[in-house]
Amino acid sequence: MTPAVLADLVRSTALRVLSSRELDHTAVPETVTVERPRNPEHGDYATNLALQVAKKVGVAPRELAGWLAEALAQADDVATAEVAGPGFINLRLAADAQGEIVRDVLAATTAYGTGDLLAGRKINLEFVSANPTGPIHLGGTRWAAVGDALGRVLTAQGAAVTREYYFNDAGAQIDRFVRSLIAAAKGEPAPEDGYAGAYLSDIAVEVMKSEPDALSLPEAERDEVFRRLGVGLMFDEIKRALHEFGTDFDVFFHEDSLHSSGVVSEVVEDLKAKGHLYLADGAWWLRSTEFGDDKDRVVIKSDGAPAYIAGDIAYFRDKRARGFDLCIYMLGADHHGYIARLKAAAAALDDDPDAVEVLIGQLVNLVSDGKPVRMSKRAGTVITMEDLVDAVGVDAARYSLVRSSADSTLDIDLDLLRKRSNDNPVFYVQYAHARLCSLARNAADLGITVPTDSTEIAVGLLTHDREGDLIRTIGEFGRVVRTAAELREPHRVARYLEDMASAYHKFYDSCRVLPQGDEQPTPLTVARLALCMAARQVLANGLALLGVTAPERM
Repeated sequence: MTPAVLADLVRSTALRVLSSRELDHTAVPETVTVERPRNPEHGDYATNLALQVAKKVGVAPRELAGWLAEALAQADDVATAEVAGPGFINLRLAADAQGEIVRDVLAATTAYGTGDLLAGRKINLEFVSANPTGPIHLGGTRWAAVGDALGRVLTAQGAAVTREYYFNDAGAQIDRFVRSLIAAAKGEPAPEDGYAGAYLSDIAVEVMKSEPDALSLPEAERDEVFRRLGVGLMFDEIKRALHEFGTDFDVFFHEDSLHSSGVVSEVVEDLKAKGHLYLADGAWWLRSTEFGDDKDRVVIKSDGAPAYIAGDIAYFRDKRARGFDLCIYMLGADHHGYIARLKAAAAALDDDPDAVEVLIGQLVNLVSDGKPVRMSKRAGTVITMEDLVDAVGVDAARYSLVRSSADSTLDIDLDLLRKRSNDNPVFYVQYAHARLCSLARNAADLGITVPTDSTEIAVGLLTHDREGDLIRTIGEFGRVVRTAAELREPHRVARYLEDMASAYHKFYDSCRVLPQGDEQPTPLTVARLALCMAARQVLANGLALLGVTAPERM
């Protein structure tokens, strides 16, 4: 019996009890809270339903809790139900009912933990979208890990997710990149407003290999050659790095296409026709304050060139035209103003501002030997994705970036991530999985197997406190994944996995699974082995949601 199933039982019981006493059963909420008490001596689970409902139905909380506890205690799957404090109900499950969680996992395998919270939703998830002017820095690397994990979590809850990268191949930053490439090809220092780093020299060399006479071309032709080849080479490098990091995209959308196709001009004329743009100081402004923004925004600058928001508006309309009912933007720490801006743009298009959702990620700092790491091998002063991967590997990099809330600044201790110890969170979780795989191999060597028909597994024998704690932790997985999807917080999965690994290690230290010496396997042996198989499956499922491998040996 999972917490969700128990919550349904508590709710149905409350409806029945209130109706039988001719009290207002509509006071019972649709969602009933059932949680694990901090002190396990208080029971397996607890609910505050009586405290929530008592005043609404005109009954003292403890009296209502007593009625509910009496009724719940009669349920086959509940061993005890007791009133505590001002009106809490502490519940202990029957061993057979609790053990059903093990059977559920073995039956569902990789599907365990999935749900239908977002079934039918078509979500565009845009993340990373780093300018193609250099390698991906740490902020973009964080979004590569978090965004990919979020996509997996949303998919696990039934959403149809399209991972999209907005390729900023228009604007002043590309002009600066081109000038920097040309300077590198000439062997000159980077322009004052340009980009620096060994990667520029590498790309310049490749451009010259393809077009040996590029520097001797007329200026406009030369610039176009370096723009076309240089930006393409840089973007290929970005895509390669992302793929090796385990992050792949369904769509790479080119900003330049919005301008070259005339879509931006069409959107601007549409907004003018709607009366949402006005002319002032030679520029066209969006009346974004009328839609909740803190100030109006320039859409067409006084020189006639479109401002960045012009592309944003056209891009949003394009996403909606492709059928997405939710557009999630994952942006950097300096983009807070984009939240109101994008929602105002949606409203100005007579669309639903709630179709826009903006997540803001904070900065990442690397620390080694207690000191900040500031220098990159190839990108000058900007620490890159490849720097982090070279230092600790893909798994440790991804896990460390995902395990904390993205809206908080993150310090990554490289020395800690290199350790093969329990202090290293990713090692701790992966080692639990590897340990379970080793146990399975040892069981196979002894000829001990778990019946394919799970009804033959005596899960009711799993009565030890550590067994119960492990089972209940396994049972929380579905709720954790659902909450992570609902709140857009994949770090909840990582923190859960650490709790899961802890519960398993404690169980293993207290409960011997396999027989020793001349001992013969018993039904309890098989039940514990089944519990271990369930634990291994959940760890593997959780790591998969984070895009982290589940090693069988370490």
